[in-house]
Amino acid sequence: MNNAPVAGSLEIICGPMFSGKSEELIRRLRRIIIARQDVAVFKYNLDTRYSINNVVSHNGSKIHAQPIENVDAIINSPHTIAASVIGIDEVQFFPQEIIEVICTLISQGKRVIVAGLDLDFRGIPFGPIPMLLAIADHVTKLQAICCHCGKDAHFTQRLVNNVPARFDDPIILIGAQESYQARCRLCYTIDKTPIFYEKQNIL
Repeated sequence: MNNAPVAGSLEIICGPMFSGKSEELIRRLRRIIIARQDVAVFKYNLDTRYSINNVVSHNGSKIHAQPIENVDAIINSPHTIAASVIGIDEVQFFPQEIIEVICTLISQGKRVIVAGLDLDFRGIPFGPIPMLLAIADHVTKLQAICCHCGKDAHFTQRLVNNVPARFDDPIILIGAQESYQARCRLCYTIDKTPIFYEKQNIL
């Protein structure tokens, strides 16, 4: 009998809103279920746009999921213990502690598949996503279609009363077409340019 440890892995599906992230996550998880592997799926508990107990894509595809707030609930869930594959949707909403949880799952030999926004509405890398991208085994970056010009869209434009939100508005605001649009780099607009680094004097 082969008792060799099984290597875990991390797959990330990222991109702007309306790029099909949840749909791709659901597609992969369904294939795994068809292959008769045990799957545990989790979602951010405040994301109730379409369903409380399901991950639901904008086109209506869905898969059962456990809504959670505390990331420790993933490790402690009996579904996680029994599963070989863990799916997490909207991973950008979780605190940085989700990184340690995911690393623990990988060390346990789990295949972890997560989906989330890579940039927030300000155009800044979102929450734990940058670190997860750095440690991921596989990254799938999806594009949406710009609602203004029809080109590939990489950005998520937040709208307040049909006007672009301000840079200093709250980062998390759960919504769909009523609050957000996918836009390309040229059509995306914000009132302040993000600063990603501090200038240093190099002697």
